[in-house]
Amino acid sequence: MKTAAIHTLGCKVNTYDSEAILELLKKDSYNIVEFEEKADVYIVNTCTVTNLGDKKSRQMIRRAKKNNPGAFVIVCGCYAQTASEELEGMPEVDLILGNDDRHRIVEFIEEGMASQTPFNAVKDIMKVREYEELHIDHLSGHERGFIKIQEGCDQFCTYCIIPYARGPVRSRKPENIIEEGKRLIANGNRELVLTGINISAYGKDLKNAGDLAALVEMLDGLDGLERIRLGSLEPSYLTQEVVDRMKGSEKLCDHFHVSLQSGAVQTLKDMKRRYAKEEYALVLERIRMAFPHAGITTDVMVGFPGETEEDFLETMDFVKTMAFSQIHVFKYSPRKGTPAAAMDLQIPEAIKQERSEKLIALGNELKKDFEDRFFGEISEVLVEQEIHDKKNTYQGHTTNYLLLPVSSATDIRGHLVQVRISRDVEGRLIGESL
Repeated sequence: MKTAAIHTLGCKVNTYDSEAILELLKKDSYNIVEFEEKADVYIVNTCTVTNLGDKKSRQMIRRAKKNNPGAFVIVCGCYAQTASEELEGMPEVDLILGNDDRHRIVEFIEEGMASQTPFNAVKDIMKVREYEELHIDHLSGHERGFIKIQEGCDQFCTYCIIPYARGPVRSRKPENIIEEGKRLIANGNRELVLTGINISAYGKDLKNAGDLAALVEMLDGLDGLERIRLGSLEPSYLTQEVVDRMKGSEKLCDHFHVSLQSGAVQTLKDMKRRYAKEEYALVLERIRMAFPHAGITTDVMVGFPGETEEDFLETMDFVKTMAFSQIHVFKYSPRKGTPAAAMDLQIPEAIKQERSEKLIALGNELKKDFEDRFFGEISEVLVEQEIHDKKNTYQGHTTNYLLLPVSSATDIRGHLVQVRISRDVEGRLIGESL
């Protein structure tokens, strides 16, 4: 039997794309094995958000060929899309695919194996105008089902390579999203997570499709679905009217990931983020008025070119004032071809590291403050996985994205469990089953 393995780097969109690719291979009678095992075909679904993503992608390409020197190695994803000529110089690579035409992967494998000639199938992603319809019926190892609802981004922030890697905004037809949602629910997923490169832009390229809030309203009516969770949102989308419509959903989780990047006025301008910090603060106020227990998470970048110590302290103050439940901190990484990479006043790595550590420490404080608000409260956890190094212990998330371990003598994965929120002897948050 033919065998294939895949390694996925980067975001949840890549996770979805990889699962869709695996389903195509399964339909062509491939047996899917672990990446460390010997396989006939290896696929590396790459990330290029940072230089580290590029480096890890190259490492996994070499590892694939080391696992089986005779294997057919495919590289797809964002690094493949933006650096296909660089990948042509790697002797380990047999097929470069990029971020389109993934639905033809079986055809490309057959042609490549027959010709024994490396092939670059990457096309100009900026000219792609149609959403590539890929399907999944079940997301392996996940109790939450991820549905990709759109592709591409038109923001063009000065630091970001992703619009060049993913192309313009292409929204998926709502009827296809609904049908996939039904399949995932039928296969046991009780929560659906809507993901994409910029889901706030959903529907803007479709006639009469409605926006993201309209899609949530449609999904609300699916039988057997308990929760809808949103991926990363742009603050400019979250107008009062949109938040009011979302408040009307019976199944939408009170967890909102609202991208920030910086809390400094000048840095936001240099990044070409499309909001002022005052507007961002108003968005969070709207959310909290509509969803009093909301977990609000965000991304913050440190070390953007020209970021002064005063700018960084301004960001620290703003992050503290916004009282996020969790923050993802990352260091600026220059991406070739972006405006920020050519800017003066690039920040030394040592300063980036120092600022990163300070912001992470603040994030940990804010996370604990948020958790403390719910100590002793009763909440509901969707149990997602077993904790393998702890006997009879599982874990899952509340609607507002608190991650809670839950003890049980029976397998409760996929169950919604009522718990009282507490802490263990080491101070870590836990859920006590009721």
